[in-house]
Formats: sequence, structure tokens, C-alpha cells
Amino acid sequence: MSGRRRVTVLGSTGSVGTSTLDLMAQAGGRDVFEIEALTAGANVRLLAEQALEWRPRLAVIGRDDLKAELERALEGSGVRTASGEAAVEAAASGGADWIMAAIVGAAGLRPAWAAARSGATLALANKESLVCCGPALIEAARAAGGQVIPVDSEHSAIFQVLEPHNIDRVARLVLTASGGPFRTMSLAEMKAVTPEQAVAHPNWSMGAKISVDSATMANKGLEMIEAAYLFGVDAARIDVLVHPQSIIHSLVEYVDGSTLAQLGPPDMRTPIACALAWPERIAWPAPRLDLAALGSLTFEAPDDVRFPMLRLARQALSAGGAAPAVFNAANEAAVQAFLDRRIGFLDIAATVAETLEESEGGSFGGTEADPLGKALQADRSARRLAMEAVGRRALAA
Repeated sequence: MSGRRRVTVLGSTGSVGTSTLDLMAQAGGRDVFEIEALTAGANVRLLAEQALEWRPRLAVIGRDDLKAELERALEGSGVRTASGEAAVEAAASGGADWIMAAIVGAAGLRPAWAAARSGATLALANKESLVCCGPALIEAARAAGGQVIPVDSEHSAIFQVLEPHNIDRVARLVLTASGGPFRTMSLAEMKAVTPEQAVAHPNWSMGAKISVDSATMANKGLEMIEAAYLFGVDAARIDVLVHPQSIIHSLVEYVDGSTLAQLGPPDMRTPIACALAWPERIAWPAPRLDLAALGSLTFEAPDDVRFPMLRLARQALSAGGAAPAVFNAANEAAVQAFLDRRIGFLDIAATVAETLEESEGGSFGGTEADPLGKALQADRSARRLAMEAVGRRALAA
């Protein structure tokens, strides 16, 4: 990678954010990377530790009531502090030439949008930004002179092997899925699973919400929507393949019968490294793939009966408009209700299905000229409908 890179990490204390900083430390540290800003939601202790190590110009905590604690932790360090949602958004707006958008959930929408409009290269790990207003976000980045590079391992895999000049010669994009911890469970067994079981992913180390999404395969549904927007491919040309070993991260099949795949051990730092140095490659002590030691790789078709979130996501993508944002918001609300033990595991998909059905044809406000406002309004309305569905299910239990 040529030149010193100025970096902002939005969501630096989450799993993707910490992986980003770990990768940068192993790839040259402060000799190669200059940190413009670090932001976190509520983890003051870790944010302060990161700021003392990297000495960014700015450290932002999302909660105003935690600002004084952050100031005390960084007193005398020379690192400026700020707090609140507006400060997080401002941190995303400029100063860096490479921004990691790793704030989980709808909370990451405004910061990702601000980052896209800054003209920086946007490394995007926030699924919701693409799902809720992907085409507009990508166009905003291009108009500002920047670009969007996906960080999800599946989309990074496609990004690395897709030939842009042959996009109209793509027969299928195939997203691989581990199948999560309940891949072999029956519906009866899945009905009784606990939040603790759902967050124990067999291959990846992730946050609670993302881990539950993997268990329901909602993550793969969201990724189908993302892929459609990122690569300009319609829903009919996007498939999902269960691959429990998580070694092949996705495949691109061309009309001439050639299928290209990107492989690697399941480590988020690899797609982060790709985004950080693109179009170059950066050296770091990456884990190496030993196919002989693995011996074999297995594949199977996903089960839409036990994992209906795939079908619901495809339905939302085909419907278009605000439907993908509704799918995302309903899923977030339902997952939180499950983690709070208000509903069962199978109720997550049922809640999303009810929300999509009730919101069909509804007006969510906003205009095509205000895609972010429209997405945020759809998010709020869908959450309300989803929480009503959760309430009915909680009462019925």
C-alpha cells in the first residue's frame, strides 16, 4: 500500500472495529496509519484504551451521559472528545481518506451516509445502510469522488472475483452460508433454543445481534439484498449455498460455465485488509489456508422451511421500495425481543413476516429525493409494527 492512510473507525469497539484496529497494528501500526477519529456507542473503557494507543485527533462516545467519563480517561492525552449522535455523524463527515463504517444496526445509517458524502473510501460493514438505501448511498459516494468497498466476507469475495466489464455476463452470484449453530436441528428443537445457544456461532466471533441473524439466516437474507444493490444484479440471479466450513466465501458464475470463488480461513481481518489497501494488497501475518489439512469441503441447499428468513428477504427485495428497510427493522426489533426473552426463536421470522404483510402498500413518508429520510421513516414505522407483533406473541405465551 502506497502512502500513509488517514483512517476513521465508526464503531471501533465492536467486533469489526476491533478487528480493523488489530489488523492495522499488525500491518505497520502508527508508522503506516494515522487515525482521524474513533467512535463507540457506550464502551468508554475500550474506546479510551484504543485512543491512548492510537492517539486519534478525536474520540466520540455515542451517549452524552458518558462524555465526562471519557474526558477523565483521556485527560492529558491530547485527544479531543465529543459525545452524542450528531458528534458521531460529524466524525464521519471528513478528515479521513478511508472510513470503516462498522456501527451495527439502524444507528449506523446516518454516520454511513455522512461518510459516503465525504468523498472518502467507505469500507462498509453496516448492512443496514445498503439494505435501507443502498443505490442512493453508492451514488452519493461516487458523486463525492469516493467509493464503497464491502467488508462482509461474502461481498468482499464477490468484489474480488467479479469482473466489472463482464457484469452482464454473470449468470449467478452465490453467497455461501455456514448454516449457523442450528443447521441440523428440527423445527421442534429450534422452538426451544435459548439466546445463549443462538449467539454461539460455530465459525465466527461476532456480536449478539449478528450471531442471532446467522442462526436464523436473516444475515444471508440481508446479504442477498446488499448484493443486488452493490453489484447491480437482480434477485433472480442471487442464490445461497450452505457451506459449513466457511472456507469458500462466495462464488461468481458466468454464462460460459466458469465459476470463480474466493477462499480463506474464517477471519474478518482478511476482507478488512482487502478494503484497506484496495486496489493494492497489504502484508500482515494472515492465517493461511491449508486445504490438505481440511481434507474436504461440503455444501448443501438451504432449507426455506426451517429458515424462512431467506424467503422473506427475497420477497422484500422483489417488492422493492421500502420493503427491504421494513424487513431489516422488523428483524432488529424481533431479535432484540428474543435476546430479552420476550419471544421464542421461531417467533423472530413470524414477527418479520407479520410486519411485512401489515406494511405492504403503506406510506412511510419521505421522498425519492430524500432517500435517507425515507429509509429512517420506514425504519421507525416498521419497528412500531414489529413491536406490536412482539406484544401479541408475548401475551399469547
